[in-house]
Amino acid sequence: MGKKEYTYTQNREISWLRFNERVLQEARDVSVPLLERMKFVAIFTSNLDEFFMIRVGSLYDMAVMGHEAIDSRSGMNAKEQLEAIYEAVAPLYKERDKTYSDIKKQLAPYGVCSLDFKALEQKEKKFVKKYFKEQVLPVLSPQIVDASHPFPHLLNKEIYVVAKLKKDDTQMFGIVPVPQYISDVVYLPGHDIRYIRMEKVIMEYLELVFEKYEVSNKNYICVTRNADITPDDDSFDDDMDFRNKMKEVLHKRRRMAVVRFETAEPLDKETEKYFCTRLKIEPKQIFRTKMPMKLGFIFEMAEKVPEPMKRSLIDVPFKPQPSGMLMEGNVTKQIKKKDALLFYPYETMDPFLQLVREASTDPNVLTIKITIYRLAKKARLVEYLCAAAENGKEVTVLIELRARFDEQNNIDWSERLEEAGCRVIYGMEGYKVHSKVCLITYRNRNDIEYITQIGTGNYNEKTAAMYTDLSLMTANRAIGEDAAVFFQNMSIGNLEGNYEHLIVAPVSLKATILRLMDEEIKKGKDGRIVMKMNSVTDTDFIEKLSEASKAGVKIDMIVRGICCVLPGVEKETENLSIMSIVGRYLEHARIFSFGTGSEQKIYIGSADMMTRNTEKRVEVACPIYDDTIRKEINHILKVMLSDNIKGRKLQNNGIYTKKEQKEPFINSQEVFMREAMFKGRSVKKKEEKTPFWKKLKKIWKR
Repeated sequence: MGKKEYTYTQNREISWLRFNERVLQEARDVSVPLLERMKFVAIFTSNLDEFFMIRVGSLYDMAVMGHEAIDSRSGMNAKEQLEAIYEAVAPLYKERDKTYSDIKKQLAPYGVCSLDFKALEQKEKKFVKKYFKEQVLPVLSPQIVDASHPFPHLLNKEIYVVAKLKKDDTQMFGIVPVPQYISDVVYLPGHDIRYIRMEKVIMEYLELVFEKYEVSNKNYICVTRNADITPDDDSFDDDMDFRNKMKEVLHKRRRMAVVRFETAEPLDKETEKYFCTRLKIEPKQIFRTKMPMKLGFIFEMAEKVPEPMKRSLIDVPFKPQPSGMLMEGNVTKQIKKKDALLFYPYETMDPFLQLVREASTDPNVLTIKITIYRLAKKARLVEYLCAAAENGKEVTVLIELRARFDEQNNIDWSERLEEAGCRVIYGMEGYKVHSKVCLITYRNRNDIEYITQIGTGNYNEKTAAMYTDLSLMTANRAIGEDAAVFFQNMSIGNLEGNYEHLIVAPVSLKATILRLMDEEIKKGKDGRIVMKMNSVTDTDFIEKLSEASKAGVKIDMIVRGICCVLPGVEKETENLSIMSIVGRYLEHARIFSFGTGSEQKIYIGSADMMTRNTEKRVEVACPIYDDTIRKEINHILKVMLSDNIKGRKLQNNGIYTKKEQKEPFINSQEVFMREAMFKGRSVKKKEEKTPFWKKLKKIWKR
């Protein structure tokens, strides 16, 4: 894009902050149950934490090094972007504090009360003091800061209670880490959910901690450190084992520069200067918050809600339903007859897990190969892969150790897989393997058969119930052969492989998407493009969107988060419409649709249109050939584009606005839940109609 005017693009960081603001809007939505609204405040907070650790951390490094690189979407350098971020974040803090306070007040009549000490009843004060003396005080590690005691290293995102101390005529500083291994909150006795946060408890009894000192200016604080570190840094030896290298990365991350400083109470000028000097920060990096700095306890608290109040305070529980395309029974046989698509979290992940479990004991299975980016803490998938290896199958697991903030979990799983006899390999240097591909190879007499699974989301059994994703399972031989070549290439570090059907980054994915867009551009006003993804930053892709719009192609995009292209800009993107959906589940599926009718081409895959994905990651997208599945994906896109409850439309100034509220009122996620329940019931009815002798035959086979 060079030096041309930025008429139809915007800065990625500001775009991301606007996405997170939409999360906060969900917390203010009165139609959402109160504790679910509080969860959105918690999600907004954890999102902002990660934003500072990664995006602000990266810009901070560039600014410190005097990096003059200009953002191609906004024309700003690193320092200017940081200035814009700090300016944009300040009002979000105020909005978050107000939202939290409003929800907290509305929860009180339900007996869900976050309390200050002055609000405790006398017997509750006695309970808390006894709890503090017996359970908390013995495990605290207080420290003074003076000439003999240096200022300690403050850990990333840990809370510290601080105060000024005085003994005789000597003044000093006191710091008490809130221990990581004790509860974030103290629940008070009784039927209601009355609680007080641990940092407030410690702050109240700070005189007992520093009993020989005069205590004043009590406060609690939290630092956010730069976590944007990669194992490709020069400080690591080339011959270091990659798993050990990642352990070093995690250790180094704990000591990176401070990019944000949060405080519960206002700081006087002297204290502000003290922290700025000690932490090497500027006043603009200090943010005061009137709400908790950690909100993870909100999710735990929702589990404590008494049954009579659940309907008022939390969403009606939804359990992922059986697949509408598969019957109960052997999954392998069904997939060999017909492709199936799973739609998480509306449908359960169980059929895919069952497919792997069946493969682990099937005498005809030769190999199981899979790429893993993120796993849950407890993973049945790993159990089945280990069982397969122990049963003599050749199991190859390409596990990405650089999945940010899941590095330790993946290190642990890689060791477990190796112990079971799996062949474990890691991603290529400089390229994260972000694809979601599983290939099972069968011997059928003298022939080789394949079942390939390709998805838009991770093999994470926990997030499969929280994120919307698509998972294709197919016995298509051509796709299986491509997947086999893909795994061969990954095993030898070859990123330049050629594939007939799969499109694979960093080589062919972006080029193919741009070529398919060109095909629609040739059709002019008869061209049609519909895409769904999480983020858009790639400048080549953005320029092609403008080119398509100018040619008259009608383009609809559903983009959850960062979106650096602006729609509806005169003479640039007039035929481009962009919407975003933030709701009960995190939108995560990636879909690319070109054309209409019999000529329509649809792909699903792991990649967003971000430069990091298209050029610096191994991503895989797969064509959809089955007519039934094509119809299902078209239906999904149609419902989402019609969403006028949770859908927001991006304007040409970068601001999202609610869509026009008119009948029919459509909340796409609720539509998909209802449809999944209907399909699930239909499957059960079909099974109930199964003749008794066939059911008996299934039992005998077991």
